[in-house]
Amino acid sequence: MITAEINEYDRNGVHIDYVAYNRVLEEQIRARFEDQGYEIQIIGFAKQIGDIADGASAVLEFCLVALLLTAAAVYWYCHSVRFTVLTLVCSLTSLVWQFGTLRLMHYGLDPLAVLVPFLVFAIGVSHGVQQINFIVRQISHGRSTYDACRDSFSGLLIPGTLALVTAFVSFNTLLLIPIPMVRELAITASLGVAYKIVTNLVMLPLAASYFKFDASYAERAVIKRDQRAHWLRALARVAEPRNALVVLAITAVVFATAVWQSRDRVIGTLQPGAPELRADARFNRDAVSISTHYDTGLDWLTVVFEAPPDSCENVAIGIYQDRFAWAMQPVDGVLSITSFASQLRQYNEGYNEGNPKMAVVPIDPGNYAALATEISRVPGMMRKDCSMTAVHLFLTDHKATTINRVIAAVKEFRFRQPMDGVKIRLAAGNAGVLAATNEEVEHSELPMMLYVYAAIALLVFVVYRDLRAVLACCLPLTIGTFVGYWFMKELEIGLTVATLPVMVLSVGIGVDYAFYIYNRLQLHLAKGQDIVKAFEHSILEVGTATIFTAITLAVGVATWSFSALKFQADMGKLLAFMFMVNMVMAMTVLPAFSVWLERLFPRRRAVRAPGLLQH
Repeated sequence: MITAEINEYDRNGVHIDYVAYNRVLEEQIRARFEDQGYEIQIIGFAKQIGDIADGASAVLEFCLVALLLTAAAVYWYCHSVRFTVLTLVCSLTSLVWQFGTLRLMHYGLDPLAVLVPFLVFAIGVSHGVQQINFIVRQISHGRSTYDACRDSFSGLLIPGTLALVTAFVSFNTLLLIPIPMVRELAITASLGVAYKIVTNLVMLPLAASYFKFDASYAERAVIKRDQRAHWLRALARVAEPRNALVVLAITAVVFATAVWQSRDRVIGTLQPGAPELRADARFNRDAVSISTHYDTGLDWLTVVFEAPPDSCENVAIGIYQDRFAWAMQPVDGVLSITSFASQLRQYNEGYNEGNPKMAVVPIDPGNYAALATEISRVPGMMRKDCSMTAVHLFLTDHKATTINRVIAAVKEFRFRQPMDGVKIRLAAGNAGVLAATNEEVEHSELPMMLYVYAAIALLVFVVYRDLRAVLACCLPLTIGTFVGYWFMKELEIGLTVATLPVMVLSVGIGVDYAFYIYNRLQLHLAKGQDIVKAFEHSILEVGTATIFTAITLAVGVATWSFSALKFQADMGKLLAFMFMVNMVMAMTVLPAFSVWLERLFPRRRAVRAPGLLQH
């Protein structure tokens, strides 16, 4: 887990912020020694963590900007200070509960999860706008504020709860990834969404019932909504069978292209340097410069040779490891190698007056054991009984392609040239950790997505008891997911511990649009309307609110793309794109697909509209 600060205390109990201390020390070094003739390049864990901490602290500014933009957007939509404040207060209330619960659970917020609270806040705002839209529409129909709020509570309880429970289940699937940082993110997001069920589906209509709005306000609000949504009538024509067929044909082409383009997406990072920082960050520029001009770098992969205890006289192990090092040297991406075998060569040459002929692994067991005793004093090279010896492969970078290539070469050597009694273990070093992380991400992606879609399908079927509803809600999401993978490939965003949760979150949140539209469709079908008219009324009623919430969510998270931390910027761009794509799919593909499902598989029973009032 990456922490924002590294705190210690000196001998007198005085608190020391080592991140700030290292930052000041770096500035002093550069000011004193760096000039036109010299450039100071600094790498290392302390420097990397300091730069990450600086970038993480700035994210609060982006959250504040996003909060102000969201407030302005809600006011523009409803033209009511009371509704705007109420929506924000309800969303912030669940945020306070979320932080309090995390505190009781002794959890914090690392740079990966620090964006989740605002994302949960934005989810609450989107559901709040749906509540406001419903209340205002009911008031314009002559209902009192109290009755309108009751209607809103009853009318949106089913789709709202369905959407939030789906998001809750989606977030919990992240617990399948055995990476502590991702699991904490899952717990943080799940808590926030669970509290949204209370604050946005119960607290908001309950508090709004104490407000007094006259019919003139509601009429003005409805007129403004209709003025903004006059073009929705044209969009609603996608439900006409002929237009729906055209939409489905275009969708099939887009889906096939997205699947084809995303087939070779990369698991892992695609840029050199620290993956948390941008390519133009000073740390990454220094790291790339050092790895380019010297035979060392920021990234290394340690391969462990495991042997029986007391193997310090087994000369064959050293010879076997030396052969392995020679096999790894020409692998593209390997910058240099240091190993127990290379140390044996160096020590043997040194103890023989520097004779280059003696730069070999000694074959005499006594000499071999004596040199092993000397090498055991070097940290990170071996165990004293020679049961573990290491080979450190220094890599040019930690790109997923580089790491995968080296790992594949190690596995091929292990398969083709085994040695009895010796096991080649993968892998330590930061590149080894990244390789293990990438493997977990790759193995977890498909099961997680399947669990999310299975949860959505199950919940939709339980509520509507109709396979049409399952297909209509899941198909747009599936297309949106593959379009998202295509987007990641084009923008060179790898599938990592930062972007995999985004894809899961986008599915859990993106299905909200489908739920609200399909729920209104069920109501109008239950009244006896044909499906074309039912979709037209549904889109006119909730289309503006759906489009507004998608744009608001996208604008809010898009501010993250300006973060100094690359993974936060990638999360912001990807989330904003997925929100918009899922909204477009819900507004076009869902109606078109549903119409043809009705034509191909006519209903035999009356339509059920669970939990909806007939006002």
